[in-house]
Amino acid sequence: MTRPVVQVRRLPHHEGLALPARQTEGAAGYDVLSAEPDFSLAPLERRVVRTGLALAIPPGYEAQVRPRSGLAVKHGLTLPNAPATIDSDYRGELMIALVNLGADPVPVTRGMRIAQLVFQRVEQVELREVADLPPTERGAGGFGSTGA
Repeated sequence: MTRPVVQVRRLPHHEGLALPARQTEGAAGYDVLSAEPDFSLAPLERRVVRTGLALAIPPGYEAQVRPRSGLAVKHGLTLPNAPATIDSDYRGELMIALVNLGADPVPVTRGMRIAQLVFQRVEQVELREVADLPPTERGAGGFGSTGA
């Protein structure tokens, strides 16, 4: 089975940093590093962080940007739009929106692993307007309607 290829272009401010990488053989996500000079993120502060990378994701795929669980649990550092989607036709710099939901400022250093990329196949569908939807046992029940 041939793996899809994601082309990666390093921008000048990515110099000296590693490409996104999985930390273990079984890891789904490729850790992405900050290419910003060191800064501190205050409680409830949001900031878009440059990675210094641009991607060419194959048609039929997307990259999902997800939080790193250790940063979220230990420091409250997460993504305000998780998971974020990077579309296959986007060729600009990969930027990561971070938010500090913790009580203390969080230092973010150049080269720090700030998020992870998970590549997923995307199906194209046809949307068809109808007057009524086919019934199901659940119906329109949402937000806890199937139990606690």
